[in-house]
Amino acid sequence: MSYPEQVYWGEAGEVSARFRPADSAPELGERGVDAHDYLATTATTRGEFGLYHVEMRPRGGGPKTHFHKTISESFYILEGTVRLFDGERWVDAHKGDFLHVPQGGLHAFRNDSDAHAEMLLLFTPGAPREEYFEQVGKLANATQEEREAFFAKHDSYFVE
Repeated sequence: MSYPEQVYWGEAGEVSARFRPADSAPELGERGVDAHDYLATTATTRGEFGLYHVEMRPRGGGPKTHFHKTISESFYILEGTVRLFDGERWVDAHKGDFLHVPQGGLHAFRNDSDAHAEMLLLFTPGAPREEYFEQVGKLANATQEEREAFFAKHDSYFVE
C-alpha cells in the first residue's frame, strides 16, 4: 500500500483548515431527530470524503440491506444502540463501536431500540449524498422506474 497521488503542489503550505464549533448551525441539512447534519460535504473536502452526523428517533428503523459500487461507508456510534448489518449478521452497536463497509459490501442499519441514537456516517471518496438524504423521503409516490433511477444515480443498490 502506498500514499495516494499528490494533490497539493505548493512548497510552504497554506491556511485552509476549517474549524466548526459544536454549537454552530449546520452549513447544510439540519439538526434534530431523523436529520442529517452535514459536518463535511464532498464540496468542503474537495471530494475526499463526506461526514454526516445522524440522529435517529426511537424505533425509527432504517434502510434495507444494500451496497454501493463506488463509495465505502463507515459507521461510528455516538449514543444509544444502532443495529448494524455487516452482510452476515445483525449486531447491536453501542457508543464507540465502529463498522467499515468497503465498496460492494452488503450492509444496513436501524434504530430498533426505545431510545434515541446518534452516529457518524463517513463516505469515501466523497459523493453528493446530501441530495440523496434530502430526496429519498419523497419517493413514496414515485414509480418503480423513478425509484430505480434515483437509487442508481446515488449508488445505492438494495437487495431483497
